[in-house]
Amino acid sequence: MDPERFRHSTSGQVIRVGQGEAAYWAFVPYPLPPNISPDWELTRALSQADRALSLLAGLGRTMPNPHLLIGPFVRREAVLSSRIEGTQSDITDLYAYEAGQLPLPGMTAPPEVDVREVLNYVNALEYGLQRLSTLPVSLRLFRELHERLLAGVRGGYATPGEFRRTQNWIGQPGCTLNEALFVPPPVLQMHEALNALEKYLHSEDVYPPLLRLALAHYQFETIHPFVDGNGRMGRLILSLLLVEWNLLPLPLLYLSAYFHRRRQDYYDLLLGVSERGDWRAWVLFFLRGVVEQAEDAMTRARNLQDVREEWHRRLTQARTSTLALRLADALFTTPIITIPQAQRLLNITYPSAQHNVEKLRQAGILQLISETGYGKTYVATEIVNVIGQENRPA
Repeated sequence: MDPERFRHSTSGQVIRVGQGEAAYWAFVPYPLPPNISPDWELTRALSQADRALSLLAGLGRTMPNPHLLIGPFVRREAVLSSRIEGTQSDITDLYAYEAGQLPLPGMTAPPEVDVREVLNYVNALEYGLQRLSTLPVSLRLFRELHERLLAGVRGGYATPGEFRRTQNWIGQPGCTLNEALFVPPPVLQMHEALNALEKYLHSEDVYPPLLRLALAHYQFETIHPFVDGNGRMGRLILSLLLVEWNLLPLPLLYLSAYFHRRRQDYYDLLLGVSERGDWRAWVLFFLRGVVEQAEDAMTRARNLQDVREEWHRRLTQARTSTLALRLADALFTTPIITIPQAQRLLNITYPSAQHNVEKLRQAGILQLISETGYGKTYVATEIVNVIGQENRPA
């Protein structure tokens, strides 16, 4: 790492580690909060982000069944956050894997480890949301989440659930410490920085919550406390803080789609804080992401609600049982489904599950996509389309 690029930073300092040929430079961030001078552009961006988030929170509080949105939204976030790190899975792959039907007919399946990494993200985020009732966002929760994020996948070598005990670095594959683009703090300073970050998360300062989220995300990524999985962990923690800080009643806002669309800007602006102390550019970028993704989430939420209402209308007109309505709602979490799955979801007999799946097929809710000696696989295309499309739905 070239220390000259960080000499005049106001967000941290470079330190020399080791001696002789083994010596290298590392960056140690100063504790939060920094001093950010207010200006009208920043004020306007913060006002827009607050308004967008408030509208999304209001939608979550007034929708009759917002819990149906959590499963689809969590899975979309898992796919996109993992894609930033290089996985090739999409939302259909994840749903098919959960249904035990990967690969689907006519599709080339991604490596199973890619899909498993995405599913681990789902499991870690769902665990974290449940854990908030008994444990705040903290270093202990970081470790618990990390253990679930890396369980049984490529990062399994990277001491899941433990902070790193060695130096890591960021750069081109195969580069050395001295060739690295960025070297996070050494282990001793890493623990000091983590303790300061945890203290900051549970303190109060003059900055508004959304600005504090931007600061905390930079700080975690700069500390880089794990051997692997730091990017996914940092984005996962954002989702939990939005709920813990009562900015949202439910986990409806996820920034990975925005970070993925502007991936190079994301990395460059984080590095710009370390190199030049350019907090303003990073915070503006972050706040604009909140606006974009809050608007996107509201559109997707309304579209999903419209799908549910239309399905219930069709099933009611067809005089179907309440079991069919329950199965339709279950599709928001498992839109790729088999008859044995429907049987387990509704806790009914196989013939009854078969009957209700057929009712949904006749109503145009489910489409048959595979029929083998092992049974039939169905998909609720409307849900997959709303969640899976890359751009914001119209």
